[in-house]
Amino acid sequence: MVPVIPSNVPRVKPNAFVRWLGRTVLRLGGWRIRGPIPDLSKAVVIAAPHTSNWDGLWGLAAKMALGVEARILGKDKLFWWPLGSVLRGLGVVPLDRSSPQGTVGQAVAMIQGSERIWFALAPEGTRKPVKEWKTGFLRIARTAQVPVIPAYFHYTERVIGFGPPFHTSGDDVADMAAIRAWYRPWRGRNRGTT
Repeated sequence: MVPVIPSNVPRVKPNAFVRWLGRTVLRLGGWRIRGPIPDLSKAVVIAAPHTSNWDGLWGLAAKMALGVEARILGKDKLFWWPLGSVLRGLGVVPLDRSSPQGTVGQAVAMIQGSERIWFALAPEGTRKPVKEWKTGFLRIARTAQVPVIPAYFHYTERVIGFGPPFHTSGDDVADMAAIRAWYRPWRGRNRGTT
């Protein structure tokens, strides 16, 4: 159910119970993880299609099952006690919306200040149907000089998978078209393709 994790991938401190729990949640839901997982120490990981709150549950279960360290920005308003401690433990970092750096700047600073980091986000920016994805993930990857790892939810087969690393070219329109074309086969829970 879980592919081999390459040596350069950021890992959390080993915890057999957490890995068992993640695998159990996936197994009970009928999900499996498909690799190979790119052997990268730094990357922007995009997860799509993001069409349901269930994506968060399955994504978190996959992260736990794999033992991968992935950081996610969350609204700073969510970091009240005791939820803040739980979110930090899950790899969520508070986003300061008043920062002059903006979301892209904060993500880039986090990546550049880390020896190993996978920064994960949903390119749609919402669970609602959208025609266009937000380009922030391309700007983050380009500025931080790291590749994009496409990850997908494919509900028809209950698979969470990873694609090959994508290196930005500087042409956001062409890059977005290439990434969207790669995602075309994958189906979300609440609508067709991304």
